[in-house]
Amino acid sequence: MVHLGKIPTDKDINTPVVEGLEQIKLEEPSEDEITTSVYGSRFAAQDLPRYEMPEKEMPKDIAYRMIKDDLTLDGTPTLNLASFVTTYMEDEAEKLMVDAFSKNFIDYEEYPVSADIQNRCVSMIARLFNIPAHDEDTNAMGTSTIGSSEAIMLGTLAMKKRWQNKRRAAGKPYDKPNIVMNSAVQVCWEKAARYFEVEEKYVYCTKDRYVIDPEEAVNLVDENTIVDAASGGFVAPFVNPNLKWDFRLEKVVSINVSGHKYGLVYPGVGWVVWRDPEFLPKELIFNINYLGADQASFTLNFSRGASQVIGQYYQLIRLGKHGYRSIMLNLTRVADYLSASLEQLGFIIMSQRGGKGLPLVACRLDPAKKRIYDEFAIAHQLRERGWVVPAYTMAPHSESLKLMRVVVREDFSRSKCDQLIADFKLALDTLDKMDKKQVKEHDEFIKSRHHRSGKHKGMNQHFTDEKHSLQGKHGKTHAVC
Repeated sequence: MVHLGKIPTDKDINTPVVEGLEQIKLEEPSEDEITTSVYGSRFAAQDLPRYEMPEKEMPKDIAYRMIKDDLTLDGTPTLNLASFVTTYMEDEAEKLMVDAFSKNFIDYEEYPVSADIQNRCVSMIARLFNIPAHDEDTNAMGTSTIGSSEAIMLGTLAMKKRWQNKRRAAGKPYDKPNIVMNSAVQVCWEKAARYFEVEEKYVYCTKDRYVIDPEEAVNLVDENTIVDAASGGFVAPFVNPNLKWDFRLEKVVSINVSGHKYGLVYPGVGWVVWRDPEFLPKELIFNINYLGADQASFTLNFSRGASQVIGQYYQLIRLGKHGYRSIMLNLTRVADYLSASLEQLGFIIMSQRGGKGLPLVACRLDPAKKRIYDEFAIAHQLRERGWVVPAYTMAPHSESLKLMRVVVREDFSRSKCDQLIADFKLALDTLDKMDKKQVKEHDEFIKSRHHRSGKHKGMNQHFTDEKHSLQGKHGKTHAVC
């Protein structure tokens, strides 16, 4: 017979375990928390907590539903044509990623297979970018990151440190590195320069040229210029394999790429690979052993989930080169179809076609047709139909030019494209019927509605009337990536 000892009473249960701890009375849940539907509970008539953690619990089904209802006020990801970020993955990929939610990727000793999967991805991506010959069973030098922004910062940091080491060894000044870039560059490059104290040198766009000028860029390069990296990642190798932009160019020593854009993985994951280990200074690699084994680390962040790395590996082996090529060619065809359709509606197409650039469409209104509205008014009209198609001004020295941009992602099918074209036509027809006063009133209404929706946005609201890098430098507008 097993002796169970004294059966505890209610008094025993409510007695504090730790002597001296103030006794806390535990209240029974009310009847409506147990028996009623979500919308019959008292929580449905209350505002959700915003600023302070509540004192009491909330039933899990009610917490789930209340948050889910809040999130319905977000936009629909598949209709957000401003962003490059992946909005579709297969169910099997999602299941693998969910299974890995609880894995802390940085703990290589506990999760060695996840760590090895990262190395497999690095090697596959490096070879996709034509890294110089390595032994078949040797991993390339590189790492996964939270996104391409972190990858860019690691590449910048590695080049800065390597440049400083060489300058120091030669007895030369090493306190004023610089980086040369297009004035239309994505804001993460500016972040990298400012965070790591690197001077920013810009090749400015003009009213006739909206890309970097090679000759002007070379003229800005001096002995203090540190960065020579390239990106272009998961599109160029498949739609334009003969284009030499990667490690086939001798001066390219590191490449960053975003896995959560055309790498076809949910955010956030990025990758950075180096031409050879010599280009990653050893003093930037940290060796630690407090997770149970000796391991090397070179990232800005430490703990993070393994899900996105595993999702990337799934895509690489599930699709293979043929699968990626098929997807990217389809996106190119849809982008070309959209370009031709918008051209018929009177837009001037500013982006390249036929796989010569990314699968996106940049367009603007024909200035010869004296309209009383602009690209921003069209964007507002499309937003009322659910589409997020950004309108923005160009970089410094060409800021008088307004553009609209549609990013063609994997889940933007020909059928969805046709619906967008129909809504573009409807937007133009609606605006054509307005007079100047109506257009102005409509624009002011949209702006006021956006201002009200930002009521609880914290930092965004705080900086509404200030000038800072995220709002643009010297009139520069950064697109959403």
